[in-house]
Amino acid sequence: MSGHALLSILLAVVVVAVLAVALIEVRTRLRNISHGLATLAGALEMVENDHLKPLEPAVKAINAQFDIILSALPGIGAKAAIVAERRPR
Repeated sequence: MSGHALLSILLAVVVVAVLAVALIEVRTRLRNISHGLATLAGALEMVENDHLKPLEPAVKAINAQFDIILSALPGIGAKAAIVAERRPR
């Protein structure tokens, strides 16, 4: 074998080894991220169940009142426009 062929093979082995190490590191970090996301999902589910779900009836009642107010605004605006037109300048 010539020196160039041996050097090419050695370079290929080094590249494959470096890529293997990099992929192993990526796999490790992705597993850590997956574990962290699973922990976060559990915590968010607990917050939703313990703190947000009990508020649902109150939020619906408040939103219903806002719907009533919003439905009245066009009529109030129309009356305000009439009053503004009648106002002396």
